[in-house]
Amino acid sequence: MNAPTVPTLTLNNGIEMPQLGYGVFQVPDAETTAAVAAALDAGYRSIDTAAIYGNEAGVGRAIAESGIPRDELFVTSKVWISDHGYDAALRAYDASLERLGLDHLDLYLIHWPTPALATYPETWRALESLYADGRVRAIGVSNFEPEHLARIASEGGVVPAVNQVEVHPALQNRAVAEANAQRGILTEAWSPLAQGAVLSDRSVVEIAERHERTPAQIVLRWHLQQGRIVIPKSVTPARIAENLDVFGFELTDDELAAVDRLERDGRTGPHPAAFNG
Repeated sequence: MNAPTVPTLTLNNGIEMPQLGYGVFQVPDAETTAAVAAALDAGYRSIDTAAIYGNEAGVGRAIAESGIPRDELFVTSKVWISDHGYDAALRAYDASLERLGLDHLDLYLIHWPTPALATYPETWRALESLYADGRVRAIGVSNFEPEHLARIASEGGVVPAVNQVEVHPALQNRAVAEANAQRGILTEAWSPLAQGAVLSDRSVVEIAERHERTPAQIVLRWHLQQGRIVIPKSVTPARIAENLDVFGFELTDDELAAVDRLERDGRTGPHPAAFNG
C-alpha cells in the first residue's frame, strides 16, 4: 500500500517529530507486537509507549521485526512516578531501553508531575543529564500544568520540547496549551478522541458526512490543523490505517470553530494537580 506522508513539527531543539503517531496505552504486551507491526505497515513512524504500560518489550519486538531503519523511527517513552528522583530516573531510562531493545530514545517524558511528591524538578534534572550526554534526542513532560512548567523554568536548564496532555474537543486544555506556546513547548494530545465520547456529537457527524469521512478522522484533522501532535490508539488494523488517512482533506474555519464549541470540561483522566499515583 502507499502509506501517507506524515508531516513533521520542529521541536525547540531542532529535532523533527512526526505530527501523528501511534499510541499503545492499555494494549497488553502480548498484543502490542502485532498492533505496532500493523501501525508500521500502515505508515506510522512515531510510536508512543511508557514504562507503566508494561508493553515496551512488545514495542521493541515489533520494531526489531519490521526491518525499518532506526533513524526512520521516532520512539517515545516515559518515566513513571515510582521512579521519580535523579538516580531512580536514570535507572528507569536504562531499563526502558533494555525492554525496547534500543540504544536511545527520541523523546523521554516525565509521565506525571505528582505534586504531592514534589520530586519532578529532581527528575527533570536526570532527564537533562541524559540529554546532555546525548543519550536521548529530546526530553519533555506529560500532564504538566502551567505551575509545574513554571517551576521547571524558574530553576533554569532545558525547556521541555513537548508537553503531552489530555486534549480533545470536550477538553481543550486551553490554559495549558497557551502556557506551552509561551515557552516554545509543543502540545501533544493523548486521548485525542476522548475515548470515543465526542464521535457521536452532531456537529462532528455532520462534518464527517460532508467530507465523506469518519467522525474520528474529523477530530484527528481538527487536532492537526490546530498544530498539535496527536497519538490515536487502536488495535484494529483497519482503524489503525483509517486514523492515519487524514491528510487528503481540510476542515474549513467554520468547521474548526464548530468542533471548538464542543468544549465542556469533559476530562476522561485524572487532573494532574490532584493525581499522585
